[in-house]
Amino acid sequence: MNTQQFGSALKDLGFDFYSGVPCSFLKYLINYAINECDYVMAANEGDAVATSAGAYLAGKKSVVLMQNSGLTNATSPLTSLNYSFKLPVLGFVSLRGEEGLNDEPQHELMGRITGNMLSSMEVEWEYLANDLNEAKEQLKRANQAIENNKTFFFVVKKGTFDEVTLKTQNISTTFAKELKHSDKEEVSPTRTEALTAISNWADNKTALLATTGKTGRELFEIEDKPNNLYMVGSMGCISSMALGLALADKSIKSVAIDGDGAALMRMGNFGTNGYYHPNNLLHILLDNSTHDSTGGQATISPNIDFATVAHATGYPVAIKVNTLDELKDELANWSSNPKATFIHLKIAKGSPKELGRPTIKPHEVKERLMNFLKN
Repeated sequence: MNTQQFGSALKDLGFDFYSGVPCSFLKYLINYAINECDYVMAANEGDAVATSAGAYLAGKKSVVLMQNSGLTNATSPLTSLNYSFKLPVLGFVSLRGEEGLNDEPQHELMGRITGNMLSSMEVEWEYLANDLNEAKEQLKRANQAIENNKTFFFVVKKGTFDEVTLKTQNISTTFAKELKHSDKEEVSPTRTEALTAISNWADNKTALLATTGKTGRELFEIEDKPNNLYMVGSMGCISSMALGLALADKSIKSVAIDGDGAALMRMGNFGTNGYYHPNNLLHILLDNSTHDSTGGQATISPNIDFATVAHATGYPVAIKVNTLDELKDELANWSSNPKATFIHLKIAKGSPKELGRPTIKPHEVKERLMNFLKN
């Protein structure tokens, strides 16, 4: 079908923010999205889902594009972020390995189970028609699902879209970058102390997105505020979510509070964050070299210079601070001169005894935050 007209039908329904990973079956829809809409080139499909979910927080109807082999990468956020928070995205997933297609062997199994996977994840889905009028009727049903806070996917067969020529992409690779390591003695505060400093600093134009595990739980106990989001599951996705929010609403300071285990799980999103580098994105890594919420098992973070990694992957500013006072100073500096910034702070192991969990449900957290962002 005519891809340009189909894309226009999507835009008429409000879908103008895209993120994804290329697939040859979807290349012409991807080309349309790059040419005509906001498109984020994700490092993997799970990051694309999280980025799109972040944009949805700011009121953007979002589309994710992926090959069905990448549906496996997207399983974590689809089942524990989108489902738990009722954060809907519209998905297009290709049907590589379709029976009778004589596709490459690595697609054989996914070709058989793509629909079953979506159904198992309780994602509504349909095969996308290759007739434009029929497809427009399908879009109406998909849009209704989105408006009911339900994710909806189209499974796309080979040859569905007609050609769209990709316009020249201006790939930005040269801009000023700053790397700074503290020369002070390392004094690791507790996570609670660090989170208290961040919470006290945040103003009414700041969204604090806390990674899964003890970070969100401690932030909730310190001060439950409408501009807080306490991620559950979807480990490693917090900075991608913050990126989507930052790109979709430039008036909001979008702050990702990450952990070392989570950051290590999806370090590919460092490159995406650095490439797009919106000025209103702040990525703070609280690193205790431990999977604290699962029994205190060690992570490999002592072997990683996170600030140097962030610098190398394109963050305009990457800083290693060694004390709580330095963290406070850098937060103040960022407020007065915002640039996409990464701050790494070593913290002490452990958390408060009898640490509770948020008493507000994830979808209520989402709704409250969206109302905060609107106002």
